[in-house]
Amino acid sequence: MSKAFTRENDDAEEEEIEPAQQLPLGLKNYITPTGYQRLKDEFDQLWKTERPALVKTITWAASNGDRSENGDYIYGKKRLREIDRRIRFLSKRLDNAEVVDPGEREECDQVFFGATVTVCGQDGEEHTYSIVGVDEADAGQGMISWVSPLARALLKAREGDTVTLRTPGGVDEMEILEVRYVTLNTNLAA
Repeated sequence: MSKAFTRENDDAEEEEIEPAQQLPLGLKNYITPTGYQRLKDEFDQLWKTERPALVKTITWAASNGDRSENGDYIYGKKRLREIDRRIRFLSKRLDNAEVVDPGEREECDQVFFGATVTVCGQDGEEHTYSIVGVDEADAGQGMISWVSPLARALLKAREGDTVTLRTPGGVDEMEILEVRYVTLNTNLAA
């Protein structure tokens, strides 16, 4: 059997990014200061702690002889590729980040990046959403990405306006009750 069919290619580069983390081409990577710090902390952890420790393990495993059946070596190389891929991703995101602190914005009633918006849907329920960067979005905590359909419907609208959100389930109209700009705490698990 050919070697090509029995072993993965160590040189394969898989630059796959989850669809939720992709930015539309030509758009800036807006992010809050807390979200930027979280990405920077993850980058530092990987670059300064995890990667050096893993390189030591791989070096030790390689010195043990036969690498083809050496689990520490094989797993270590695979994990090193994953870490390097994540480091490249984070490096690009940090380099292209446009940090915007909503707490420093003057109060206004129009929705822009960083706004915390309270809306009332057709069902009469009130919901509060904060518009944040792609890398810090968590819908369960009310943090929505500024490129999401909901945020796009809200952007540039003002308090008292009614916006229309088209969803697979139909059309939903929401009235904007309040727009605030406060420093957001988006401490999410990495």
